[in-house]
Parts: sequence; C-alpha cells; structure tokens
Amino acid sequence: MKRVLLSSVIAAIAAAVALVSGPVVAAGKAPGCRTAKLIVPWKAGGGTHIIFSIFEKTILNMDVPSKIKVVTVPGQGGNKGAKEAAKAKPDGCTLFAIHQSAVTSYLNGRVDFHFDGFDMVANLTSTPDIVGASANVPWNNFAEMQKAILAAPGTVNVGATFGSTSQFYWLILEEQTGMKFKFVPYDGTRERMTALLSGAVQLGGLNVASGRKYIESGELKAFAIASAKRSKHFPDMPTLKELGVDMIYALDRGIVAPKGTDKAVIEYWSQVFKQAAEDKDLLAQMDSKGTDVNWVGPDGYRKWADKTFADHEKVAIKIGMWKQQ
Repeated sequence: MKRVLLSSVIAAIAAAVALVSGPVVAAGKAPGCRTAKLIVPWKAGGGTHIIFSIFEKTILNMDVPSKIKVVTVPGQGGNKGAKEAAKAKPDGCTLFAIHQSAVTSYLNGRVDFHFDGFDMVANLTSTPDIVGASANVPWNNFAEMQKAILAAPGTVNVGATFGSTSQFYWLILEEQTGMKFKFVPYDGTRERMTALLSGAVQLGGLNVASGRKYIESGELKAFAIASAKRSKHFPDMPTLKELGVDMIYALDRGIVAPKGTDKAVIEYWSQVFKQAAEDKDLLAQMDSKGTDVNWVGPDGYRKWADKTFADHEKVAIKIGMWKQQ
C-alpha cells in the first residue's frame, strides 16, 4: 500500500515538473509549422525591422513550440509585403508586421484593404510623435508656434511624405487646433530629417529614436510630444494634452494574420508575443530606442484599429483625399 502511495506521489511530482519545464505557452494552439514567417514590409535596418528583429531573437530563446523568422519584403511603401501577407494561407505560419500606414495606404487608394483585411493578433509597441522644428525658427514653445501659424495660415512649411502617417499627424493636428500648414513633399524619413536639419522646412515630425541627439545638441527644437504622458527621455517636454490639444499620435506597431486564421492559433501567437513583451532584456532594448512596449490582445487591438481608421478617414474626407463609401 505504501509503495502504491509513494508511486502516486512520485508520478504527481513528475507531472508537475513537466508542466513547469514544458512550453511556457498553454493558451491557444500552436500552428503546424515550427517557424512562422513574419513579413516586415520595409527595408532591413529600418525602425520597424529593428524592433521586430528584437522580438524574433527574444522568442527564439523562449520555450515555445513555434517561433518566428523575420523576412523583409520591401517595396510600394509597405504595400508589396502587405499584399503578400493578405494572400497567404491562414494557417498561422505567416504573420505580418503592421502599423498605421495600412490605413493611410488604403485612404490614398494604393490598396483595397487595411486592418480589415487581417485578423488581429496583438499590438506590441508605440513610438509617440514629437512636434519638431528647425533650430532657425523664432518660436521657443508650442504656444508661440501656434500663435504665429494661426496669424499666418498656410505659410509655415512642414516636411511630410504625402498620404503617409507623417502627413496625417499634422493633418489631425490641424483638425484639433485650427492651424493650417503648408506641406512640402519628401520621399521618406531620411529626406524629411535632412530638410528639417538644413532649415529647408520649418516643422517636421520627430520621435525619441530619430530626434533625440539633435534635440539634445540644439540642432533641432521640440515643442510637444503626442503621448499620454511625458517621455522619461525628455521630462521637460510637455504632452499635447497638457497644452490643451486632445491628441495622442504614435506609430503603433503590431502583428496581424491572414483573414480566417483559427482563433486558437491567434491566441497562441498573441500569448507568445505577450511573454516576449514582458522580457526584461527586450524592454531595455526598446527603452534605449525610445519605443514604449504596449501589448494589447486581439479584441482590444481590433477596437483600436477601428477607431484609428475612423480618425484618419475623417481627415481624409475633409481634405478631399477620400470619399466615404
């Protein structure tokens, strides 16, 4: 009798150890592949590629049955990779790195889908925009800038890539404040930054990662950050909300899957990325890049996407870019 009892105890302990030492993720169902392809639709070395490469390395070291491999598919302003991901088999073996460019590309007619073309997995990071300015401008704070622009609407130059998040940020700021800017087109982030540093334009969007060294050196000015709270990297920089502008705007990067992916597989990936987002080394790396980690699961991410689309659609209709269907 004692032997039977002892055997039962040993078996129970073994089962408990197996549960502890087995795969960390218990929720959901892993896909049939050991490694899923995570499509990043921009060039290697860019901000989005770097961020998801950090997630890739973190997940590689996690005890989970299926991991990810970042694959860059650049071209067409992120739309080449988006099209490939949208057409992929919904088996959980293809994932897509996405942000608000999915909405702006749809509204300017470059693709016929946005977040609605995918199943949501999880939002992961948030990189707030900063109201940046050339060092040559005569204003020293947001109030002085706003006063000058309200007095002479449409005369102050803003560098932006037309139809992209870099323009919509300022269009929404116009909507919230009554200011009117004169937009000057540039192909990408590097070109916009060069124009701002040289004084070719007076205003332009920044973030902590791209603008920190220039702000700290005095080569650029920064008037406000479009986040819910002040950045710890710039504790003296006010948020737009503090200045009376009800606006939060950040590049929010997340993961989606082809439409029709099994909900249990969606849950699996959502929890994998949640655990990665809690990793101390990952958090430290993201912090060094001025990027906040903000994991949100499938349901909350869908609500966010719907609101984000509605906010951008309103502006696109107002400026004549988009006619409501």
